[in-house]
Amino acid sequence: MRMTPSYTSLRQVQADLRAGITTCEAIVSQYLTQIEASRGLNIYIEVFAEEALEKARVLDARFRESPDAIGRLFGMVLSLKDVICYEGHSATAGSRILTGFRSPYSATAVERLLAEDVIIIGRVNCDEFAMGSTNETSCYGPTRNAADETRIPGGSSGASAVAVQAGTCLASLGSDTGGSVRQPAAFCGVVGMKPTYGRISRHGLIAYGSSFDQIGTLTNSVEDAALLLEIMAGKDEYDSTVSTQEVPAYSQQLNFGRKAKIAYFSAALEHPSLAPDVKAACDGLIVRLRADGHEVEAVDFEYLDYIIPAYYVLTTAEASSNLSRYDGVRYGHRSAEARTLDELYRKSRTEGFGAEVQRRIVLGTFVLSAGYYDAYYGKAQRVRRLIHDRTMEILKTHDFILLPAAPGGPWKLGEKIDDPVAVYLADIFTVQANMVGIPAICVPVGTHADGMPLGIQFMAGKFCESDLLAFAQTL
Repeated sequence: MRMTPSYTSLRQVQADLRAGITTCEAIVSQYLTQIEASRGLNIYIEVFAEEALEKARVLDARFRESPDAIGRLFGMVLSLKDVICYEGHSATAGSRILTGFRSPYSATAVERLLAEDVIIIGRVNCDEFAMGSTNETSCYGPTRNAADETRIPGGSSGASAVAVQAGTCLASLGSDTGGSVRQPAAFCGVVGMKPTYGRISRHGLIAYGSSFDQIGTLTNSVEDAALLLEIMAGKDEYDSTVSTQEVPAYSQQLNFGRKAKIAYFSAALEHPSLAPDVKAACDGLIVRLRADGHEVEAVDFEYLDYIIPAYYVLTTAEASSNLSRYDGVRYGHRSAEARTLDELYRKSRTEGFGAEVQRRIVLGTFVLSAGYYDAYYGKAQRVRRLIHDRTMEILKTHDFILLPAAPGGPWKLGEKIDDPVAVYLADIFTVQANMVGIPAICVPVGTHADGMPLGIQFMAGKFCESDLLAFAQTL
């Protein structure tokens, strides 16, 4: 299998299109061939082959007639995580509960990409309702890492990362609730970008934890991540939580042009869960950054071990509320054996939801219940505030925070499936950005001792994506 796509940036694609070296139709055909060759990885739930080819032909014809009448994403072939709605197409969140559901509208982010002539080639697998760090909880079965088919790709946007890694599309949209874009990016050797909370509208994103979820990108290049963000970001009347701040021209601001002040947590780099090769990669990058003239210093962060417990209390509580709408009445799976309304609810949800989703719904319902609300949910909210305030305090005096994207590399499929706590702890370094609502990007920096991809992430202050992207571009 060809592991490296022919193109690693839209700039390269558009240069060849303008030079007449290739066409959109030829590019789509090439990706479809690669999708077929990669079927063993279980990336795609549905491939929009004829639809993508037809759109490519229309774009090629328009380009021949008027080369200046094409959108900024002309030539980009993109896949969608199965939690992002696309009008007239299925969206199932990797769950049986949404069997047969077809979205009557497109997510705002998708509409904005389509307006700039993106070609959507298919929808890709994910952990059920984005609940997972391995892509093993999907009702469609696990996606496999293209670098080693016996290993996980990370999650929950694991298939989005593999879609780019395996050369089946130029870019993919994922969602990031606690690291679901950045951890797979680290495991698959691609760029994973999570913007500030509210930078991109969540309208049309199937909800997991509403105060954490954010649409993100998986790409081969920082410049493509910047352009996609620039197009998707901005106010939206369908999402009351989206920011109305002006959207910078991220793709035109990729020259950092100064020396940065970077913090890292000694508690993170000395954490007992951190694999030696990840620590060595972080230490090596710190040395390199200092050699390049950047100021890099250790800072205290006393809340590292409280992040995961607080995160899982809060997100499961929000999931318990968000997933109550899947009741077998309005859409999706309905049990054929139910005889009463109570049975309809119980049987439809029991049959439709997988074990991990059921676990999180039960946990979330428990922490919100009378007698436990203050002990768990209320306390977790207070911890979130402490984490937020300390992080923002650090970012007042530093441009970025450097952290590993994951404690170790991708493990074998099935290795931790029966130990959910071990899987939860794999998110220890990515959850902070979602707890605080700040942007973060994961960039590939090398490989683990076993040859698997290794990524490191940087976080920045709220709405500081321009600086974060420009700095990542220098790496």
